[in-house]
Amino acid sequence: MAIDVRPASVFDDVAAVVGPKKPTSNVCFCLSYRIGSKENQSLRGPARAERVRGLCAEDPPPGVLAYDGDVPVGWAAVHPRADTSFASNRRIPHVDSLDVWSLWCVRVRPGHRRQGITGALIDGAVEFAAGCGALAVEAYPVDNRGERVDLTMAYVGTRTMFERAGFEWAADTTSVLNGFPRVVMRRDLRVP
Repeated sequence: MAIDVRPASVFDDVAAVVGPKKPTSNVCFCLSYRIGSKENQSLRGPARAERVRGLCAEDPPPGVLAYDGDVPVGWAAVHPRADTSFASNRRIPHVDSLDVWSLWCVRVRPGHRRQGITGALIDGAVEFAAGCGALAVEAYPVDNRGERVDLTMAYVGTRTMFERAGFEWAADTTSVLNGFPRVVMRRDLRVP
């Protein structure tokens, strides 16, 4: 299978991967870290979809999508940390003053999992960020030490998953998800 990772600029494809099953639902679309919590809480039903449609039209768009042919099969949210709620998150520390990008959600559609798409998404997100001038990309996965992570919380990824993609541990956090501590993993994009 040849997976192609592209910027998430096609709203219908983003909706196919991270949109709610019911258009009137008030969940997902991967907005919780991308926009402020007050705005996120206030968006209901179609307003959430319209907000994401607007993000898809921005430069840069809100992330990347993995495609198997023309079918969107995966999503990774990646954006400058300064433009996300991670900019002011007290539980996930800033490692230094480097202007990093955050990669906070990786999702593969059911029926397409365990086919290497996650690795392609992470690599594609890093390549996308680098192409936009990022000096480094950070992720905030759980350090589950090999234990099973509940599928509803697996979107943040695991430390091992990011280590396989060339990320290195950068800091511990005080954030806990699904009973596991989260860590800051970083992939430096600066040329040595």
